[in-house]
Parts: sequence; structure tokens; C-alpha cells
Amino acid sequence: MSILKLLSEEVFDFSRGEMTQQKIKDLKQSLNSEFQLIHELCLYVLSVSQRTELIRATLSTLHAFLSWIPLGYIFESPLLETLLKFFPMPAYRNLTLQCLTEVASLQFDNYYDAQYVKMYNIFMVQLQAILPPTTNIPEAYAQGSTEEQAFIQNLALFFTLFYKVHIRILESTQENISALLLGLEYLINISYVDDTEVFKVCLDYWNILVSELFQSHRSLENPAATATNMMGSQVSLIPPGMVDGLDSQLLQRRQLYSGPMSKLRMLMICRMAKPEEVLIVEDENGNIVRETMKDSDVLVQYKIMRETLIYLSHLDHDDTEKQMLRKLSKQQNGKDWTWNTLNTLCWAIGSISGSMIEDQENRFLVMVIRDLLNLCEVTKGKDNKAVIASNIMYVVGQYPRFLRAHWKFLKTVVNKLFEFMHETHPGVQDMACDTFLKIVQKCRRKFVVPQSLFQVGENEPFVSELLSGLPTTIADLEPHQIHTFYESVGSMIQAETDAQKRQEYLQRLMVLPYQKWLEIIGQARQNVDFLKDQDVIRTVLNILQTNTSVASSLGTFFLPQISLIFLDMLNVYRMYSELISKSIAEGGPYASKTSYVKLLRSVKRETLKLIETFLDKAENQPEIGKQFVPPMMDPVLGDYARNVPDARESEVLSLFATIINKYKATMIEDIPHIFEAVFQCTLEMITKNFEDYPEHRLKFFSLLRAIATHCFPALICLSSQQLKFVMDSIIWAFRHTERNIAETGLNLLLEMLSKFQASEFCNQFYRTYFLTIEQEIFAVLTDTFHKPGFKLHVLVLQHLFCQAESGALTEPIWDTATNSYPYPSNAAFVREFTIKLLSTSFPNMTAAEVTQFVNGLFLSTNDLSAFKTHIRDFLIQSKEFSAQDNKDLYAEEAAAQRERERQRMLSIPGLIAPIELQDEMVDS
Repeated sequence: MSILKLLSEEVFDFSRGEMTQQKIKDLKQSLNSEFQLIHELCLYVLSVSQRTELIRATLSTLHAFLSWIPLGYIFESPLLETLLKFFPMPAYRNLTLQCLTEVASLQFDNYYDAQYVKMYNIFMVQLQAILPPTTNIPEAYAQGSTEEQAFIQNLALFFTLFYKVHIRILESTQENISALLLGLEYLINISYVDDTEVFKVCLDYWNILVSELFQSHRSLENPAATATNMMGSQVSLIPPGMVDGLDSQLLQRRQLYSGPMSKLRMLMICRMAKPEEVLIVEDENGNIVRETMKDSDVLVQYKIMRETLIYLSHLDHDDTEKQMLRKLSKQQNGKDWTWNTLNTLCWAIGSISGSMIEDQENRFLVMVIRDLLNLCEVTKGKDNKAVIASNIMYVVGQYPRFLRAHWKFLKTVVNKLFEFMHETHPGVQDMACDTFLKIVQKCRRKFVVPQSLFQVGENEPFVSELLSGLPTTIADLEPHQIHTFYESVGSMIQAETDAQKRQEYLQRLMVLPYQKWLEIIGQARQNVDFLKDQDVIRTVLNILQTNTSVASSLGTFFLPQISLIFLDMLNVYRMYSELISKSIAEGGPYASKTSYVKLLRSVKRETLKLIETFLDKAENQPEIGKQFVPPMMDPVLGDYARNVPDARESEVLSLFATIINKYKATMIEDIPHIFEAVFQCTLEMITKNFEDYPEHRLKFFSLLRAIATHCFPALICLSSQQLKFVMDSIIWAFRHTERNIAETGLNLLLEMLSKFQASEFCNQFYRTYFLTIEQEIFAVLTDTFHKPGFKLHVLVLQHLFCQAESGALTEPIWDTATNSYPYPSNAAFVREFTIKLLSTSFPNMTAAEVTQFVNGLFLSTNDLSAFKTHIRDFLIQSKEFSAQDNKDLYAEEAAAQRERERQRMLSIPGLIAPIELQDEMVDS
């Protein structure tokens, strides 16, 4: 028996990638034809032997064979009956169950339906004797032996696999429905078992079943009812007049599952996984702490559970609401109060946001938020309050539509968040600031419009009230939390349409950091060494970070504030840069690693980040560019050129890339200065190897791409030596194994090709670089290390072949001085060159195969899809690629599939959380 089991495993489990498909097929046929003998031997042993070990070995061998043997040996022989006889016996229970699970997972037409129904019914009768339906399965699992726990795990696999394939045959007749419902009851009870793997198996099936039921339910829905949903999705639904026989079947099916689905809702509510936004967790010692690391498994589980609960909510909104409110009231009266119970309940409430129609959602949330705020008031204990605070913040953050429609609740919630900002329990302040930002971004208009029309006694907008109490509100926050708070208030101010009020609010918001800035600059004017103190440097850094936060949310409207500090900021930048250079000159390369130099560099980086953020977010107003760019030429660009490599900030490159992308052709005159300052010195830093200065690499190529896109005439003015440097650096970039650097290089190359194609230097450029580019692209295309760049490699090659084929190049691209052969056209030359190139690269391919491939390229140059498929097929057939994972070659198709999935999710209210949507109603 052992030998036979090993044989099956060797051929069918371990042979993948080691044997050819033909060899596996031949072995399978050989074993199939001889399986009758194996089958007879197994049945003989099972019917005659009394030896436990021999019977166990035989069952184990059968389990290895069941997935591939001819079906007649299973269903047209006594095998199933024999297996079911062994199921009740403890010694053979798990092995038998594994065999039955293997049989349950087989998929084919309805030929053996009767046998499946019979097997299932006998199995359910036996199961009730082994594990009575009244058993508390989670408790039994917790106290059970390893063998008993394995039985529950195997049982979960049996039910889920059987239902995935055969649930429809159990639904079809009345006598089987009770056995089906009993099986679902067992599976729901198993789903409460405290074991991650068991729960994953169950959850995977519940998601499939509920999704299927939802699709049926959706096709029955009245289109008018669906039109009122929050997203306004255009869902194609069957017209109401077509409720025929099919519809009545769907209705019956929905009613059949209403009981199990109600229990399943409670399961999802009780076991809901933790969402990403929640930062407060219980550690292994039972203490409430701030989460230090995200658990990706939990996040994946949350995503599946959330989707399942959304479907369940759509199937019956009223039942979902009742169960959640009932459970919440038990928290109120203390009957069911635990941290975990409240957490999972609130995570479940937050996760169904957007799935109800607005009126129902409003009614539901009014009760939920009132109960949670009440609970926070009456519950004692710091940890308890932290847990409740975390849950209030999570729930309110998920329902922006409700908050926009209920100013009183919005104001209460925001004031509660301000309270939580004084709560020093780990994680509470972070979550309060994050939630405040999230709410403001979705409801910003509400804070700048006076609510006196809706609320008696509210004469000034909330933002004005907030600014008056701002020093008190942020008194207990850490610097990074203050930055988030300032970004939130900036977002509010941005929604103010009156320019005068907006400027007044901005002035009031920035008064604290600006006063501190003036104080520091005043002291520095008297004694410049004041700026060298580490505490002063930290304060300067903090002020700049606060400004960056507000600039990121205010954009153009931040102009009055940045104008006040801009020139002083550049002076500080210059001074700190000189200090850094001096430290590195005196202390050698290790000086750049000291905490003092790192702190100085942080100020430089933040200065650049602030300017870049402002210019990037500001509207395209030429006068802003004229005000800010010229003063930066020496303090920023000159400083970059003068510095030693270790003291050069990569942010200089990204700042000027942003400036060129923003102000486009108006920057042409400045390009020579930019080139002079950054080009040669940066290339020297990044072309020594592929590892050093990774940030400089990416940002350098982004800057080059911005220049090529918007200031191409400046590139044409370069000397041939400088242009060669540019092209060499592009080739260097796409050879890079770092994906984002390679992609930036390829995008830059495509930009250069299209620009030169349209210029008067077209022939000259392609004569110099055509063959080099083709050779280098084929090198990275075929080396198996650059698969993620496949789409861009194809675009470059298509461009080159189109140029050769179309006759756009009016001069020969081969060197006529060294190659006097008169080719009839550039296409003929490129064809021959490519055949030689690939024959050298793929010595294992015949000349005929290579020639056929190259001819195919020329035939499909005008059809990108055919061109791409032709190249992909060639690569996959080559020996180098055939043994590898080639999913990156299909990245475009995978991206299209993801987009289709997103569109499907958008069509189902709530499936994409409202807080994640770009909501047009934000400013309403």
C-alpha cells in the first residue's frame, strides 16, 4: 500500500516541472489501465482485513488515488458504501473523511447526482451520531485531542467542498433540504471555532455562497428601488413584469436560505476582523496598546468579511440592522460587555457603510452614535474608555454621507474627537487626528458655512470657533499629530469661497508657527550661531513641516503665508548647507551619518518639500513661478552643484521636475542652468554601480523626462557629447533591475523617440541611436530579469520597426562608410540586423525560427496587440523563459481584469467604502 501511495504522489503530486506533460499523460494512462488490480486489492483489504494499520494504510493510499482515477471505480463499485461503513469508527474516521472530501470535490456533469445525494444523506445520519447537532463545537474543539481537532478541520473541508460543487442538487428536492440546512448549521457552528485556518476555510465558502445569493437577489430587485442607492449606480436589472417561473425559483431559494443567512450575519458581526484604520489593539497580556505593525493576514480577512457582510446586508437590511442594534444594547446594559465584543460589532457596523438606502442608514446611525457616546460617558476605566473611543472614531469615519446631512451630529463628533486629542492613552490621539482629517476631507464645506439657519445660537462658522480654541485643542498633541491637525484645518479653509475670510482664517491658523519663526529669525539676525543649536534646528524643522501640511491642503491659497517666510527660508537653507559641507569636509564620509548632520539635512529636505508641495498644488499661475523660481537658482541649484555627493539632496531634482511639469515651455531658458548644475555631477554619482544613491537615480530620470516632455527644444541645443550622455543615462536606467527606475527610463526613452520623430533632426538621431536602442531593448527583453517592463519594451520596439517600415526615415540608418552593401530600404537592413542579433542571443533556436519571428514583427508593426502577442509567444517558447513564472508578461491583461473587478464593485452600493470614493458631494 505504501509503495502504491508513493507511486501516485510521485507521478501526480511531485512531478510538475520535472517531467514533460506527455510523460505524465503516458504514466497516467498506464496506471489507469492497471487501476482495476489496485482497486480490487484495496476493496479486498477493506472488506477482509482486521488489522488497523493495514486498513489505515489502504485508506491513505485510496486518498492519494481518488483525485484522478476513472469515476466508474468510485460510483459504480461498492467503494463509497465501504468508506461510509468506516466513517463511524474512531480509528478510521479522519482518513475516511479525507477520502469522502476528495470525492465531494470532483466536478463533472449531473451523471452521478443520485449517488452524491445518497452519500450525503447517509453521511449526515452518521455524523449526528458522532457529533450531535446540539454540541458546542467551539468548546469541544478547544478541549479536544489533536485527532478530534483534525476531525473538525476535515469536516469543514468536506462541507465547503461538497457545497461548492453540489449544493444545487440538495436544494432541488424537498426531502434533501432538511439535510442541507442541518449541514449549514454544522458549518456555521464550526465557523465559531477559535482557529484561523478552520475559519479561513469556512469564510472562503460563505463568501462564495453569499455572493451567489446576492446576484440572484439582485436580478429580482425592482430597478426603481436600486436607483435610489447612494452611488446612483446604473445596474442592469430585469424589468418587474418578468417575474416568471425563474423568478419564483429565485424567491424560493432566497427564502430557503433566510434562516442560515441570519445566523451567518451574527457570525460575521461576532468575528469581524480588524480594519486598517484601527490603531488600538489588545496585546498578549490583555493590555490596550497602540498597534506597532500591520498584520497583512488580518487585513485580507477583513476585506473578505466586509464583502460578505455587505452582500448579507443587501439580502436583508432590516435583519442586519436589528442584529447589530440588539447586540449594541447588550453592551449598554453590561450583559455582553467585553472589549472584543464591542470591537467586532463596531468594525462590522463601519464595514457596511454605503450598503443601506440613505433614510435607513440615517435612522440606524443616529441610534448607534448615541449609544456609543452614552457608553463612553457611563463606562469607567482608562482602557475601557480607550476601546470605546477607538470604536466611535472608526464608525464615524466610515459614514461621511450621514455626517454631511446631520450638522448637529457632525459637530458633536468633532468636539468628541477634540476631547480624545487630550487622551494620552497610546493610539487614541493618533486615531483622533486621522479621523478628524478623514471627516474634514469629506465634509469641509460644512465647517465654513454659518449653521445659524440650522442651529440656534451659531452665528460664526465652526472653523472660526475652532481657530479661537486652537492652542488649547493641540496642547497635548505630538508634533506629527499637530501636522495632521493643521492639514485638516487647511482643508476646511480651502472650502471657503470668500477670499478675504480665507486669508483671515489662514493668518489665524498660522499665527503660532509664524510667531515662533519670526522669533528664531530675529535671534539669528543678532547672532547667526543661534541657528546651530540642535533644539532650534528641531523647532525650525517642525515649523516647516507644519507649513508643508497646510500647503498640501490649501494649494494656491497658501501663497500669502509662504511669501512671508520664503526668502528667510532660503537663507537658512544656504547656511545649513554650508554647515553640512564643512562637517563632511572636516569629518570625512562618516560625518554625513552623525545625528547633527542628519538633522540639518532634514531641514534642507523639508524646505525643498514645502516649496515642491506648494508649487505642485498651486494653480498654474505664471506669476507664482516668476516669484519663486529665480530666487532658488543659486541657493538651491548652485548649492547642489557645489556640494560633495553625500551632501546633495535628491529632492532638488524632484523639485525642478515638478517646476518644469508645472510651468512647461516657460522654463526653456532655464534648462541650460539646470543641466549645468545637476547633470554631470549626478551622472557621476549614479553610474558607478546600480546600488548607490537610489533616490537620486529615480528623481534624476523623472527630471529628464519632464525636460524631454515640456522643454524639448532645450535638448536639441545640447552638444552631441551631452546628448550622448543623456542617451547613455537612459540606457543605464532601463537596464536597472529596480522596477520603478527601469520604467522611468523606458517612459523617458519613448518620450525622446516621439519628440525626435517629429523634429528636423529625425534622420540624424535615428542614424546615431536606432541600432543601439534596438540592441539594448532586446537585451533587457530577453534576459528574464526585466519582465515587468515588457509592455514598454514592446512599445519601444514597435516604434522602431514602424520608423524603419514606414519610410519616415529618408536616409540610411546603417553606416555607409563601413557597410557599402546597398540595402533596398531601412526595413531590409533592420530585418537582417535583427535576425543576426537574435541568432547570436538564442543559439538554441534555428535560423528558420528566428527569421519567422522577425518576419512576424514586420507583418504586425501596425497592430500593437498582435505585435505584443507575437513577441510574448516567442519569449515563452524560448528555453530561458519556459521554466519560469511569466505572469509579468501578462501584466496589462491582469490590470484590465482588476479594472473590470473595480467597476463591478462600484456597481454594488457599499462594496467600495464611501470614505474611499472620490465623492462629488464633498462640498455640497
